[in-house]
Amino acid sequence: MTAGLVGVIVLAAGASTRLGQPKQSLPYGDSTLLAHAVAAALNARLGPVLVVLGAHGPELAQALPSGAVAVHNPDWQEGMASSIRAGLAALERGWPQAAAAIVMVCDQPSVSAGLLRRLVAAWRQGSAAAVACQYGDTVGVPALFSRSLWPELMALRGDRGAKSVLERHRERLLLVPFPEGALDIDTPEDWQRLQRQRPAAAPPGP
Repeated sequence: MTAGLVGVIVLAAGASTRLGQPKQSLPYGDSTLLAHAVAAALNARLGPVLVVLGAHGPELAQALPSGAVAVHNPDWQEGMASSIRAGLAALERGWPQAAAAIVMVCDQPSVSAGLLRRLVAAWRQGSAAAVACQYGDTVGVPALFSRSLWPELMALRGDRGAKSVLERHRERLLLVPFPEGALDIDTPEDWQRLQRQRPAAAPPGP
């Protein structure tokens, strides 16, 4: 059985150019997309919750739920890889005993505390190097990476996310079904589809 502290890194540094407005601040339920994602991470009670910010950072930092740690990514314009590196570096500095990290984004509204706990439960029960969500015909975030994979995440550059690391270790990868994960908010059409689908926000808890 695998043990150890698990940190959660919420990637929220982008400028949302395709959407035309900051997706982090879009209203969702009684808060925002970003606050909803962070609340799910906090409610999972796994370990520290680090929110990587870049574009619109000061305003977003002020609105974070209590308990979350804001991490500034000065290189956010490079792309997602820089935010993964910034989050992991902050986790290593502040919590050197951490054994794994969950990487998640702020624009998958169906992410819940229960889903994050399922990732950790799957990791603790086996010898997997990573645990990822499965939706559509792909795998992706939220995804848990054991510490042994952190050097590969730190080597990422540009707008590449963590999927390449997951693919490289498919033989040591566990999957958790998350069909709702196929919906993320990148375009105005995505936002309109979300508004049509739900009368109210799904709770960030279990």
